[in-house]
Amino acid sequence: VQLVESGGGLVQDGASLRLSCTLSERPYVDYAMGWFRQALGKEREFVAAISWNGARTDYADSVKGRFTISRDAAKNTVYLQMNNLKVADTAVYYCGADRTTVGSPRREPYAYDYWGQGTQVTVSS
Repeated sequence: VQLVESGGGLVQDGASLRLSCTLSERPYVDYAMGWFRQALGKEREFVAAISWNGARTDYADSVKGRFTISRDAAKNTVYLQMNNLKVADTAVYYCGADRTTVGSPRREPYAYDYWGQGTQVTVSS
């Protein structure tokens, strides 16, 4: 399974972006999906996650109320709508696929089995 992210770019403080992550194939049972980010010189951190059926979502406190994760099963795609972007949101954003979690989606990067190549989001002041 390959994951391809898109939608990153350079925007100003307060702007919006929508990231997409498309799976190369649809598994027999949909995977839980997560978005993570890694700023220069920092560790990869959890941003948002959604359960395999879309019923449950989870957000990092730093993005709660500004970011929304969603999925379109028919398109094998997960989205991250990012509103009111801040300079601190600048990072490479990665999506991950978790093959095994069926309950609440996980925040730990090690729970994810597949990763995309990342897409750069840069927010200027």
